[in-house]
Amino acid sequence: MSVSNSKGISLHLEELRRRLIVSLIAIAAGVIICFAFADQLFAILIKPAGGVSLIFVEVTEMLSTYMQVCLIGGIIISMPVLIYELIAFVTPALTAQEKKYVWIILPFIILMFAVGVLFGYFVLIPPAMQFLLSFGADIATPQIRIGNYISLVSRLLLAIGLVFETPVITTFLARLGILSWKWLANQWKWAVILAFVLGALITPTLDPVNQTLVALPLIILYLLSILLARLVEKRKAV
Repeated sequence: MSVSNSKGISLHLEELRRRLIVSLIAIAAGVIICFAFADQLFAILIKPAGGVSLIFVEVTEMLSTYMQVCLIGGIIISMPVLIYELIAFVTPALTAQEKKYVWIILPFIILMFAVGVLFGYFVLIPPAMQFLLSFGADIATPQIRIGNYISLVSRLLLAIGLVFETPVITTFLARLGILSWKWLANQWKWAVILAFVLGALITPTLDPVNQTLVALPLIILYLLSILLARLVEKRKAV
C-alpha cells in the first residue's frame, strides 16, 4: 500500500470518527430533551391503549422502559442531524449532480418518515390495540406490562415510518437511472403480495382488517412511486 493510499484511508477514518461523534452528541442531546418531557411522551404513547391500566412486574422494568422511550425519542429528534452526517460522509463519492439530488430529497425523507409515524399512531395502532386488548377479555382480565406495550408501539411506529420512505427512495433511484418506472410497473403483482406480507409482519395481530390497513397505504405508496419515477424520467429526457 502506497503512502498516499494509507494517508487517504486515515483521513477517511478520521472523518468517519468525527461524524460519528457529532451524531452521538446529537442523539445525547435528543435523549436529554426527551427526559425533560418523558411524562408527556408516555402519555402520548399510552393513549392508544384506551385507558387500560399498564403494570410493571420487574424492579428495573420501569427504568429500562424510560430509557427505551427517551433513546428512541432522542434518535427521532436527532434524525435530521443523523441524515445530514450520513449524506455528508457519502456525498464526496458522488458526482456534483448526484449531490444536488441528495440534498433535494433530504427534506422529503424527513417529511415522509413523520407522515408514516403519524399514520401509524392515528390510523393503525388504535384498532390494533383495540383488537388485542379485547380479544379474550371475557375469559381473562388483561394486565399489560408497560415494557411490552412500549416495545410494541415503538416497533410499529418505526417500521411504518421507514416504509413510508418508499416513494422518496424510488424517485431518487429513478433520477439516477438505477430504476425505471416501467420496471416498477411490471412488478406491481409482486408489490401487492409484498405489501400484504409486510402488513402481516408489521401488525401485531392476525386480524385481516388491521393487515389491510397497512397493505393498502403500501400499495398506494408503490403506485405513487411509479408515478413519480415516470415524471422524473420524462423531465430527465427533456
